Amino acid sequence: MKLTERYKGSMVDERNLENIATEMQLQVLLPTEILVNESVVKIIAEAENGSFCLLPRHIDYVAALVPGILSFYPTGRGEHFAALDEGILVKCGRDVYVSTLNGVCGTDLDQLEALIKERFLDLDEHERKARTALARLEAGTLRGFRELQDKIS
Repeated sequence: MKLTERYKGSMVDERNLENIATEMQLQVLLPTEILVNESVVKIIAEAENGSFCLLPRHIDYVAALVPGILSFYPTGRGEHFAALDEGILVKCGRDVYVSTLNGVCGTDLDQLEALIKERFLDLDEHERKARTALARLEAGTLRGFRELQDKIS
């Protein structure tokens, strides 16, 4: 069966059949924003079992990503990068979705490294403060239970 026959009767005309087979739509989603929304021809990511490459005609795929660099090649442009925290990648047809808590984009690895240090170190400081506050609350709660137990005894 020819590709034109497969899509006969759908919303796709013959001029767009080439794009279906040669591009993917990449979206990198953070909780508060869409970090990347690009047509790409190639994606390289890293999962727990190693790096992998996605091309437009590859089979649908799901992977748990480890913290690292996602490389992607926008249509007609050079390599771009996104530094990501751990997350999930889902390829379904020509759509590729990456969902992660933290991420930054860049075209230069040195620039990206500086952005990572700036954003993620700030995040580490906020996490440290939140954990300290939580530890104080836990200690206060335990102290209250202990005092209540002493009063009952």
